[in-house]
Amino acid sequence: MLDENDALGLAELVRKRKVSPTELLDAAIARAEATNPRFNFMAQELYDLGRRAIAQGLPQGPFTGVPWLLKDLQVYKQGELTRNGSRLYRDYRPDVTSELVRRHERAGFVIFGKTTTPEFGLTGTTESALTGATRNPWDPNRIAGGSSGGAAAAVAAGVIPAAHASDGGGSIRIPASCCGLFGLKPSRGRVPMGPLRTEGWGGLSTYHAITRSVRDSAAILDATHGVEPGSRYGAPSPEGTFLSNVGRDPGSLRVALMTRPISGSPVDPECIEAVRKAALLCESLGHIVEEANLELDAAALGQASFAIIGPAVAADVTDRARRLGVTLGPDLLEPITLGFVEYGKTFSAMDHARAGNVLQEAAVRVGQFMRRYDVVLMPTLASPPLPIGRIGLSPDCSFEEWGRRTSEFSPFCQVANWTGQPAMSVPLAHSASGLPVGVMFLGRYGEEDLLFRLAGQLERAAPWKDRRPTFP
Repeated sequence: MLDENDALGLAELVRKRKVSPTELLDAAIARAEATNPRFNFMAQELYDLGRRAIAQGLPQGPFTGVPWLLKDLQVYKQGELTRNGSRLYRDYRPDVTSELVRRHERAGFVIFGKTTTPEFGLTGTTESALTGATRNPWDPNRIAGGSSGGAAAAVAAGVIPAAHASDGGGSIRIPASCCGLFGLKPSRGRVPMGPLRTEGWGGLSTYHAITRSVRDSAAILDATHGVEPGSRYGAPSPEGTFLSNVGRDPGSLRVALMTRPISGSPVDPECIEAVRKAALLCESLGHIVEEANLELDAAALGQASFAIIGPAVAADVTDRARRLGVTLGPDLLEPITLGFVEYGKTFSAMDHARAGNVLQEAAVRVGQFMRRYDVVLMPTLASPPLPIGRIGLSPDCSFEEWGRRTSEFSPFCQVANWTGQPAMSVPLAHSASGLPVGVMFLGRYGEEDLLFRLAGQLERAAPWKDRRPTFP
């Protein structure tokens, strides 16, 4: 049942009374109990919460009765633990429910747990001192990606067909690529992030989901998008629904093929091969592909993003420590987080303003570049999934070395976060050793509808539904 249907398919079974929400929940819990010891994707078990929601009566929505997992990072269900992957938040119980979670519940999802995340979502792998290492169902010695690695591992392991995720520097697309799944990062302002704040990391971060099917991603975005009270901005509404676009012909698109990251760092030949094969597939579907590169200052943009993220992390953790009356140190925070805190304290208000200017200039330049193209095609990552420990909790990995390794592993994803544009990782390839290799399409701001039209076409032309990891 869980293997044969996507989330919309499960909801259809519930509507037709072929299965009950309780049966679906029990099946998902059983699968989680069977696979989590091997892959470690569950941060919290909220089984009773799910059972209470069913007993109280579920709202009628597009996903009524479908089991759902939240990422355990700054997304709140009132009274339930939100640990943010950190020992500093080990006992934190919010007194609010996130607007996004309210929309999940109105859509009919049954929340039964939270998935693992690295501390504060800062790394491209889901390894933390609080919960340990989350492992890739395709190869447990490899990372599931981050920071939504728990979500991706749960979906890849067949626990549920879709899970909540977030993306501040590739955190939906990196694990989607590592685990052979579809992952779309929406446009800035598309999905609510309140009520405690309406943007993350100065607009670099956004929320959505990791899914097995394209249509699930579209339908989830239909159920969750739209401005919330207090929003500074909102992405433009699409024509019709996102789901209706999945089955539409995208027409002949102008595709820019980009194989070299703006940093100039090396890319694994298998990732280059994957993206070139995707380009050939696009041409076979009638799209016009030409090689082109974004010309941006990678060093300046990297510095600007650190000037946004570093002070944000430092402010959050020092405020939390002050409220608890504790002193920040390695007993509460991991070395990479402590590095961000110390680095964040070095920036002035003028540095922060200049960083915003750099990112805005980049958004304008990329927007002008995309007057000539409908989408930009590039590798999602510069290599297949890395071994556990390479960019995570490793005694030989200083803050500076971690930054270098991470930027070399993921030199493509951050462009979409800097500019606020939508981007999607599509599971079109595998390495010679059988590991998933995603390819990424960057769209113009507000044009998720076009990305869904293209993604639906690619899914029909080169289906990935039955490509799944095998494990005991």
